[in-house]
Formats: sequence, C-alpha cells, structure tokens
Amino acid sequence: MSEIRRDPTTGDWIVVAPRRLERPWQPESFCPFDPGAPETGHGWDVLILPNRYPVVSADAPPPRPDGFYETARAYGRALVVVETPSHDLDDLSDLPVEQIEKVLRMVRDEAARAASDPGVLYLLYFRNKGREIGVSLTHPHSQIYELPVVPERIARELERAEEYWRSRGRCLHCDVVARESPSGRALLRGTRWTAFVPYYARWPHEVHVYPLRHVQLLTQLDDEELAELARVLKAVLCALKRAVGRPMPYMMVLHQAPLRGDHRYYHLHFEIYGMYRPDGRLKYAASAETGAGIYTLDAAPEDAAERLRKALASCRSDTS
Repeated sequence: MSEIRRDPTTGDWIVVAPRRLERPWQPESFCPFDPGAPETGHGWDVLILPNRYPVVSADAPPPRPDGFYETARAYGRALVVVETPSHDLDDLSDLPVEQIEKVLRMVRDEAARAASDPGVLYLLYFRNKGREIGVSLTHPHSQIYELPVVPERIARELERAEEYWRSRGRCLHCDVVARESPSGRALLRGTRWTAFVPYYARWPHEVHVYPLRHVQLLTQLDDEELAELARVLKAVLCALKRAVGRPMPYMMVLHQAPLRGDHRYYHLHFEIYGMYRPDGRLKYAASAETGAGIYTLDAAPEDAAERLRKALASCRSDTS
C-alpha cells in the first residue's frame, strides 16, 4: 500500500510508503552506487537512477477512498542522482566545479522531462548529507521527487509571494535579496547569484542561494547561470564543512514553482540548513519546532554569517 494523505488541519501532505522499510541502512560491505554495481555499470561520471525504494512511482495503485480525508495517488518518480563514481568523497563541495555543473545540467534536463508528464505537478530536488541526520547511503548523491501535489511549505511561500506581488507590484523574494545583499549576513555575490544567511534563519548555519535574475523554474536557468551556481554551491558547502572545525551535516532543498501554471510572482532559490550549533553539537527539531513551528537559535544569524565568511576565506586560500 502506497498513497498520499492530507492533513485537513494544516494542508500538509504525507506520503505513506511502507516499502521504504526495506532499504539498506548505512551498509559497510557494499554500496549500490559504486561503479560496477548491478544498477550502475561502468564508464560514467554522473548517473540518474530510479530509486529502488520509491516514495512515489508510475505504477502506484489508486488510493483507498476514506469518505472524509483527502487522499491522492502516489504517482510520480523517485530518482537518485549519483554525483560521482568516487565513494569516499565527503561532500559535493569536494568535486570539481565542472562535475557539479554537470550534475545540475542533468537535473535540469530531468526537470524538463518531468514537465511533460501531466501527472507530475512538482519537482523536488534535494540533498541530505551526514550520518547524523539519517543518510542511509554515504556515497555522494542527491535525490529527485516528481510529485502529483505541491508541498505545503512551497504552497505557503507561493501564497505569501502572490499577496506581496498583488499588494505592492513587486517580487517579495527580490526585495529580500535587496535587503540581505548589503547586510552583515551576506556571504558572497557573483554576477548571477547571491548567497546569505537570512534574517529569519531557522537553523544554526542556514544559507539561502538566489539567482539575481527573476526566474521561477530550474528549466529557465541558462548554461551561464548553472555554471556560476556550481561555483557558488561549491563555495558555500565548503564553508559549511569548515565553519565549526569538522564536516557539518546539512540538508539542501531547491524551492521552485510548480511545473505548470502562471507563478510569475515567485522566485526560485536554494535553502541549505547546516545542522551544527556553533559548538559543533547537532541541532534537533524538538517540541517547539516540530509541534508549534517556533524555531530557536542559540546564536544570531549575523554570528553564523561571520563564521561562514571566515570559512569561505579559508576555502578560497586553499584553491588560490
């Protein structure tokens, strides 16, 4: 049984996918993403593979009717982006910029393919890094979920952005970028992208990465924008790795518009949640965060930005 259920009190979608219990958990004796494995073969540098333990699939059965609760068929695709043949690399930031760019190009190509599927409404691209946050396989990889619903977090962002657009005639996210760029929370700014610790950060070392051009979808980014994005992500993730003296677990999520419809008021961006506190201890989402949505920070975002800028300088000095 696999289906999508909706919480009527919040609008959140929950994917019920019991087959996920079968997936291998941090195996020591083998890795299904290594070259020569049954799914990978040889002669590649980046692969996109079907997830063997998917949350959504093209053959998902119809949901069981409940009569009260809203349900949806768990239709879609769950994919794994194997970012390198090298098993022992710690992070995406350890790859050459050209390799990161190739990863992004392949994800963009997959997004274009997904947009042609009438059953897919949203493409969620994300990356989890670190055993501490439950990564089941440590070989460098990211994931794609092609979903029949819009995640509620994105839906709330869309609603806020549309309200701002209609009331002020401007993009909310563009105004956020304009406010953050000269602030003490700014990390770096290129010709096409900017990165900063947001004023409203929820996590100890949270970084948002925005294109300076107002676009809504990954497929709207040109090759030059993807090339600079690869450089920015490498720099930001390197800084996270060095900010507290040891590699930091993180979550990285692409926020983009739904694949269909007019969402000109929205602005694509990446959100990266560095999970270590300044003292190197893991930050957990406990009762206040999970039950009430009230996040607490032990240090100000301005302090996190200062730490990350110093780490950025260290990363640059190593590559100069």
